[in-house]
Amino acid sequence: MNIPQDLRYTKEHEWLRLEGDMATIGITDFAQDQLGDIVYLELPEVGESLEKEKTFGVVESTKSVSDLFAPISGEVLETNESLIDSPETINESPYEEGWMIKLKISDPTQLEDLLKSSAYQDLIKAS
Repeated sequence: MNIPQDLRYTKEHEWLRLEGDMATIGITDFAQDQLGDIVYLELPEVGESLEKEKTFGVVESTKSVSDLFAPISGEVLETNESLIDSPETINESPYEEGWMIKLKISDPTQLEDLLKSSAYQDLIKAS
């Protein structure tokens, strides 16, 4: 299972890459593996404000439908539009090409609540 050291994670299996006051967000390798083949994705609109731990979209696979939860609060700056036509990219490259949204972070203190890679790895082992 691929768990990059430079990312932060949530208990709901989203990842966050910090770049200044912007965060790139997607789902983890573990999440895509558990979901199976991803066939549909619903993302928020650019300009939309997201609240930490609130739903920001939906991912549908051949096995199930799952909500996506915002790891932190912020304004959507960009969505990965290529995933709408090719959602399977999430299965193939969850941390690179399969990113979902980019947010302008509204409360940097929320980053402290996210898991480091070692804690996320422990979470997966326990499940």
